[in-house]
Amino acid sequence: MSDSNKIYIFDTTLRDGEQSPGVSLNNHEKLDIARQLQKLGVDIIEAGFPMASQGDFEAVKTIAENVKGVTICGLSRAAFNDIDRAWEAIKVADQPRIHTFIATSDIHLQYKLRMTRQQVIEAAVAAVKHAKKYTSDVEFSAEDAFRSELGFLCQVLEAAIDAGATTVNIPDTVGYATPAEFGQFIKEIREKVPNIHKARISVHCHNDLGLAVANSLAAVANGATQVECTINGIGERAGNAALEEVVMALYTRKSLFNKTTGINTREIYRTSRLVTNLTGMKIQPNKAVVGKNAFAHESGIHQDGVLKERSTYEIMNPELIGLNVNNIVLGKHSGRHAIRDRLAELGYVLDDSELNKAFEKFKNLADKKKEVTDEDLVALVEEEIRSIPATYELEYLHISSGTRVIPTATISLSKNGEPVEDAACGDGPVDAIYKAVEKITGLNCTLLLYNLSAVTGGKDALGEVTVKIRPNGSAKTYLGRGVSTDVLEASAKAYINAVNKVVYDRMQAAEETVALPKKEGV
Repeated sequence: MSDSNKIYIFDTTLRDGEQSPGVSLNNHEKLDIARQLQKLGVDIIEAGFPMASQGDFEAVKTIAENVKGVTICGLSRAAFNDIDRAWEAIKVADQPRIHTFIATSDIHLQYKLRMTRQQVIEAAVAAVKHAKKYTSDVEFSAEDAFRSELGFLCQVLEAAIDAGATTVNIPDTVGYATPAEFGQFIKEIREKVPNIHKARISVHCHNDLGLAVANSLAAVANGATQVECTINGIGERAGNAALEEVVMALYTRKSLFNKTTGINTREIYRTSRLVTNLTGMKIQPNKAVVGKNAFAHESGIHQDGVLKERSTYEIMNPELIGLNVNNIVLGKHSGRHAIRDRLAELGYVLDDSELNKAFEKFKNLADKKKEVTDEDLVALVEEEIRSIPATYELEYLHISSGTRVIPTATISLSKNGEPVEDAACGDGPVDAIYKAVEKITGLNCTLLLYNLSAVTGGKDALGEVTVKIRPNGSAKTYLGRGVSTDVLEASAKAYINAVNKVVYDRMQAAEETVALPKKEGV
């Protein structure tokens, strides 16, 4: 299959995806995701919106410095200051791209921009030309393109390409289109923009009507060669086109689309889990491709069919996305070498220190479970290697609770190796645990989210708790995650994980303040 059949995958998880309500990633977490996206094989990583904040600028710059072999893109409005800031963040990337945009629909022109059509064309041209001074790879987006008057949109696109845009993006910004309409829309743009052959046609579809993936595929069928999407479909409002669904649709229906991507599909499931864990956004069990039930069969008729021939009810092999649905037999007698080999098969190459931590956790779990599965191992390793330095660690936990007993938690935390113990009462055992942790750490926080789910199946399943907290007096939120066969222990670990992030952030801020040069003055 020739390169002309390739669909370029533009991942905007770190930009549009992070705009999901309640999601706030720190630089370390963004870098983890960017590195995994590079392993996944995406062509372009939109790392953020550098002008949005100093934090976003630093995150984009960090990714540009550390993630190589992939295009790193920074978003900017059609304004010189935005473009300058974007370039400052991405200029060290192997393959830097500036992505500049301006709205083109009459509703945006009238109520948001308060500009004429001619002013929009001039702004688009000026922005592309300014970006072109920095890099040859410039993408132009016509925000709310689908609700724009087609004749005017074609004029803007033609002018942007003449100014030097090498990719033109056609967003369905509010998820208004249907597949038949959107496919026809792309077809007409190809026919009516005379210089369209000089640029790659990209699409960016939102999921407000649940049609983002369908619209993206309709665009591909009509000549689009780049799809903008996010892991698990996260993003503004109802989200974006889900990368895993677009990629697997193109793979599974090769004979229909005759297209390929550069995605390593065996990294899909791992990438999905990483984004879920770091954003705290759980995916529904029946989510296509990566949902817990995506390859599950409850019906006896279905089970019988799959046992006889998998393809009777499965159009994809779960191993294609990196999901091994068969349990491995690992238990308390398994050795370090066996764990290392199995983790390597799952895609985790650990150094000696990381392996020792993971092995200790594995042994503790094996004492509680008859059999440790692949998913158990992934959950344990994710907990270890995706963590920040821990100021506080759980030593022990004792709960006193019942129908006629005031819930009381006694907890001991290790702070830099020194044990600290305290107790507290609460409305329930979890509330008591969190109040005891607050007494020890001196951090008073508001609990914004508490989510409990089973990572694995069976009575001895691992429980995963995700919490989101906001320190009192702060606008920033922090996610914490804990895993254990005991849900109260998992709850404690999740809260302590979030508290450690607060402490780590404050330590970093204090170090930066100390490092600032003193100003000379009168």
